[in-house]
Amino acid sequence: MNKLVCKAICFAHQQEVLVVKGWGLEGDAHGGDWDRQVSIFSVEALTKVPVEKHIEVLEDGYTENVTISGVPIEELLIGRIVRLGEAEVQILYVGKEQYKEHGRPYIVSREGRFGSVVKEGRIRVGDSVELL
Repeated sequence: MNKLVCKAICFAHQQEVLVVKGWGLEGDAHGGDWDRQVSIFSVEALTKVPVEKHIEVLEDGYTENVTISGVPIEELLIGRIVRLGEAEVQILYVGKEQYKEHGRPYIVSREGRFGSVVKEGRIRVGDSVELL
């Protein structure tokens, strides 16, 4: 099995961030007392991008909070808890209600995972990812 790893923290290009229970990433404008506190994107989902959109999606800026790799997207199911470094996030949604048609949001709006923080802690680039 591939090593499951945190590839990037896409919030202000940080190498480390505190994930706060009841909020999300510390300082994130999208954080708050709601059910989409953290967005997670598995690079394995890029296989679902149509060929004609590859360059557009790869060159556009990141829209997710945390990018992970080594995790088959079919294992990132609603209800699953994902340990990211010290923090734990429960997946509550796959994708968004409205799909985006351009750039990185094209795939994140379809295959991104969104959830709430169940255990506060730090995430660092290179941290292990564990499916609970």
